[in-house]
Amino acid sequence: MFLRISFIILLCFVFLPFTANADNKWTSLVEESGKVLSDVQEMPDQGIPGDLIEKSSAIAIFPSTVSAAFGIGGEYGQGIIMVRDEKNGKWSPPAIFTIVGASFGFQIGGQATDIVLLIMNRRSVDGILQGKFKLGVDADVAAGPVGRSAEASTDIQLKGGILSYSRNRGLFIGVNLAGTVLTQHWEGDKELYNKELSAREILLENKARMPRSADGVLKVLNKYPYRR
Repeated sequence: MFLRISFIILLCFVFLPFTANADNKWTSLVEESGKVLSDVQEMPDQGIPGDLIEKSSAIAIFPSTVSAAFGIGGEYGQGIIMVRDEKNGKWSPPAIFTIVGASFGFQIGGQATDIVLLIMNRRSVDGILQGKFKLGVDADVAAGPVGRSAEASTDIQLKGGILSYSRNRGLFIGVNLAGTVLTQHWEGDKELYNKELSAREILLENKARMPRSADGVLKVLNKYPYRR
């Protein structure tokens, strides 16, 4: 009996660190996403225009996407998507997604680039929730404007279902990410919420609780009340 109890205790010590590390990985990703958005919006006259965030249906943030080589090769990253409730303007808990593209622009091999996508209509949100989603094919995508006001970017708002941005070496610019693919990271969501959930269940169906790790990103997003 003593040996059985000792064996069970040993198993707990062996496997608990793996569980904790997995949870910490996704918790840290959510926290880092909030830091990226906060840093971007604190850049004088270089952040995402507030009126665009106010009109957006969802946001995607991918911290530290990495390029494989100078000028060539694919890029990959993990991040979060959050969707705004059209009725009350509140934001959903984050769902974990991956982003894969041929090129995210001005990277030098091994350098990390932060990617932010502002999703401007519910049709694009629905497309993302269908499964593998390709920017420029399943929804229009355009380089987003930066600065205090987006008044001069009406055409971009109307034509681009998604506005895309990247930050590298402190420079934050709009960048066209046509051809980039977004896919739910099922394992990441399972480990973050301790149960298997689809992106739709997390983002639209209130099946997940808001994690404390999302406090940072919510603090920034809540500065921009929803405007239809």
